[in-house]
Amino acid sequence: MSVLTVKNLSHGFGDRAIFNDVSFRLLKGEHIGLIGANGEGKSTFMNIITGKLEPDAGKVEWAKKVRVGYLDQHTVLEKGMTIRDVLKSAFQYLFDMEAEMNEIYEKMGEATPEELEQLLEEVGVLQDSLTNNDFYIIDAKVEEIARGLGLEDIGLERDVHDLSGGQRTKVLLAKLLLEKPDILLLDEPTNYLDEQHITWLKRYLQEYENAFVLISHDIPFLNSVINLIYHMENQELNRYVGDYDDFMKVYEMKKQQLESAYKKQQQEIADLKDFVARNKARVSTRNMAMSRQKKLDKMDMIELAHEKPKPEFNFKEARTSSKLIFETKDLVIGYDEPLSKPLNLRMERGQKIALMGANGIGKTTLLKSILGEISPLSGSVEKGDYQEIGYFEQEIKNANYNTCIDEVWNEFPSFTQYEVRAALAKCGLTTKHIESKVEVLSGGEKAKVRLCKLINRETNILVLDEPTNHLDVDAKDELKRALKAYKGSILIICHEPEFYQDVVTDVWNCESWTTKLF
Repeated sequence: MSVLTVKNLSHGFGDRAIFNDVSFRLLKGEHIGLIGANGEGKSTFMNIITGKLEPDAGKVEWAKKVRVGYLDQHTVLEKGMTIRDVLKSAFQYLFDMEAEMNEIYEKMGEATPEELEQLLEEVGVLQDSLTNNDFYIIDAKVEEIARGLGLEDIGLERDVHDLSGGQRTKVLLAKLLLEKPDILLLDEPTNYLDEQHITWLKRYLQEYENAFVLISHDIPFLNSVINLIYHMENQELNRYVGDYDDFMKVYEMKKQQLESAYKKQQQEIADLKDFVARNKARVSTRNMAMSRQKKLDKMDMIELAHEKPKPEFNFKEARTSSKLIFETKDLVIGYDEPLSKPLNLRMERGQKIALMGANGIGKTTLLKSILGEISPLSGSVEKGDYQEIGYFEQEIKNANYNTCIDEVWNEFPSFTQYEVRAALAKCGLTTKHIESKVEVLSGGEKAKVRLCKLINRETNILVLDEPTNHLDVDAKDELKRALKAYKGSILIICHEPEFYQDVVTDVWNCESWTTKLF
């Protein structure tokens, strides 16, 4: 049974087409991976099917009474609500049902025998619905999901307004899973999750009976939970059975077949044109030349898709820093309350260190304390000499209405416009993206603009906070290569062992020094 049908969908922004006559069907229970490079329109597609965005053309049809759950990073959580309140709001429709049932009970006192029979029937239906939807074990359900995603450790009575970006996403994801909709729409759900909770979500989705559509650039995670791939490229959406690895085999084979057919056709066209040119003037061969020309005119031309620019990240390196990068003496980090025990850490030139551990324990706070962006609660940080630090922040909260060109030009005023464009193109951005405002770009494209600014500055120390969030597979692979080649020192926060294992010399587990109970 079809849960969702999309017919002849076309959409674009300004003169930049995203989809052209795209169709899609989602059947009950299908587990779909929606993949494609940054900027191909995956999140736009999600916004269209959820009705947040009106397409330029085409139809989106949901089956009747389908409950859709969408993990949207931009949902507003109200100040004053606790995590428990938000999670329980997943069952609002059941609380409404209970209120309706209580109203019916009140009516029963004044009802005639015939009305009473009708009311008892209605109550019976509502009662069955409440029981089947686990209404009487809501608290146990809330606690089970909260435990799985690490929300119990944050505290279910915590005000949602005080949460970090990662913790907020966990709350929204937990609420969504509790709603148990007929179809889950998940846009990069692992971005703000730490390793143990990614493992938990993986198991949850493997056992999920209903349908879901998952956007993710985390290939091991994607492979473990989906059985169908929809690939978005060049304004098209194509369906492949199997996981990402199966898709890649078929995709590469189709690409080679098309290239071979294209070469063959180009040769045939050249031969026909040559024959026509040599024979159209001669009376004896004019008819043959005309028939060859007709064949040329009727030919269905094979077109090869434009190759997407592959990103190239080559970090510019400054003069060598001193041997000491930093040393902390009894450093206690935090804002209002301590997030760590007194820390005595030391990093030396040439070390590449990954910080790992659950969200909310203070990894970003530690980076900012070392960089001097926030003051420690106590203790000190000593930094070495000749440091040229490149800092990649996890999230830039403020809206940015600069064009990509202005964004880079402001940072490097001595560049010519040609140099600015070339620098952005090297990071895998097309001319259309380069001329757009940063605000309208996808998460992955925004990250590439920020990386562009980072690689063009001379550095000897890189401080990277979740640099792989939102990046597509090609960009991630290239960033990994560039970090391995980098001669300077690296301090990186990352939740993807597959990414950092081959890059770093040391892994620091921050859970060993946090004051949080995990």
